[in-house]
Amino acid sequence: MAIRIREFVDSDLPQLVKLLNETYKSSYQFVPFIEERLRSWIQEGKLKILMAETDHKILGSAAYNDGHWGEEIIWLSVSDVSNRKLVERVLVEQAERLVVRGAVFTAVDAGSPKIDGWVEWGYTLENGEYQMVAELDGVKPVPPVPGGVHFRSLKLGEEKELVEVMNASFGCERLKIGCITKWKSESPPFNEDWVQVAEVEDKIVSAVVAKPDTDYNESFKGRRGYLGPAATLPEYRGKNIASALTRRTMNFLFEKRMDSVALYTGENNVASVTLLTKLGFEVGHHWKFMRKVLNNNVVVVGFRR
Repeated sequence: MAIRIREFVDSDLPQLVKLLNETYKSSYQFVPFIEERLRSWIQEGKLKILMAETDHKILGSAAYNDGHWGEEIIWLSVSDVSNRKLVERVLVEQAERLVVRGAVFTAVDAGSPKIDGWVEWGYTLENGEYQMVAELDGVKPVPPVPGGVHFRSLKLGEEKELVEVMNASFGCERLKIGCITKWKSESPPFNEDWVQVAEVEDKIVSAVVAKPDTDYNESFKGRRGYLGPAATLPEYRGKNIASALTRRTMNFLFEKRMDSVALYTGENNVASVTLLTKLGFEVGHHWKFMRKVLNNNVVVVGFRR
């Protein structure tokens, strides 16, 4: 059976949605793919999607993304056919041809039998990522910080300052101008009030972005909030600002009638995991990263979020 790999076209969308939902329906806190959301993601230009077919019948798909944290195979989805492993291998090989900086990674559930398949294709099991969750059952005291540090919500017109402090804190382009408008569209009733900042002498030095966890809440009838990682300028670290700002943001979410909160952090980020554990977070889920070096131009691959 000849397997043909081609680029995604718009007419593939209904079949792709069906394929992805069938593949991932049993995954952790699965939120079904819908055509509108997937189309929007594709139109943002973040994905290169490959389709595998034979005799004009779609067998599977793989998606590649070159994001903030490296080059990644976002999904590998193949229908239940007799030559499934062959189709998967061919899709992975073709996705690897899109890699430009020498290394690629994918994320797999910790302990999943799928890990063995990636190992067969030359991938190495590395550190991973935690989803951490906490219950919100009341307003809790904010940890103390040095004098001169003040907390407040982001003001209208301060998006540029937010983008600058986020990108400087992470050492990469984490956010772009326009993110506030995008979040308002994707996660109502989000607005600037949901972004909590710390300032020193009228300068924003740390920020935490909170949003309603829209997809989860719609799919599971929940009231969960989402937190982005605390971003603190290097010269202001070690002053308890991230811990205090995170607690303040958790209190904000409770006052918005959220009963839980989720965020993501690297399993090897000991400082972050320690801070979050002290604030009442527990590991909700664990992913491992599988990485493959394709040539000598090695890059460091980090986290997906």
